[in-house]
Amino acid sequence: MVMPRVLDGDLLDQDVEVIVNAWNRNIIPWWLLVPQGVSGAIKRRGGYGPFLELGRLGPIPLGGAVLTSAGRLPYQAIIHVAGISMLWRASRKSIKGAVASAMSLVHGHQFRSVAFPVIGAGTGGFGEDGALQLMLDAFATLDSAAEVTVVRYRRGRRG
Repeated sequence: MVMPRVLDGDLLDQDVEVIVNAWNRNIIPWWLLVPQGVSGAIKRRGGYGPFLELGRLGPIPLGGAVLTSAGRLPYQAIIHVAGISMLWRASRKSIKGAVASAMSLVHGHQFRSVAFPVIGAGTGGFGEDGALQLMLDAFATLDSAAEVTVVRYRRGRRG
């Protein structure tokens, strides 16, 4: 069972090997989207490189995940999860699937540590508490040796 550490702070300030980006289905070209939330922060601090790679990967199944480089960020990679539908809404299934898919990539690439944002809390419409509980439920069904952190975004607070 995975028992993540939950903390308040900024995802991009975490001392981990890989971070998770709460993304979409990758059907709408990334350059048409207004940068917001985690993706906006990644674009501002990490550059557009990961999103150019992401665009070449094509559509991501709802609840799925793909891996790109980390651009200028100090991580080994970024895992992008499709936690929201084409209607910009998250569901129990998409949140739990995104967690499982991301952890499958963590395991497959043998990353030792990963930091997640709260998937589905913002644009997805689940609210932070509801989305976090769904993520914790999903982690409880998984096994991994990786150290997992879930970061509730708080401006100016480090984890």
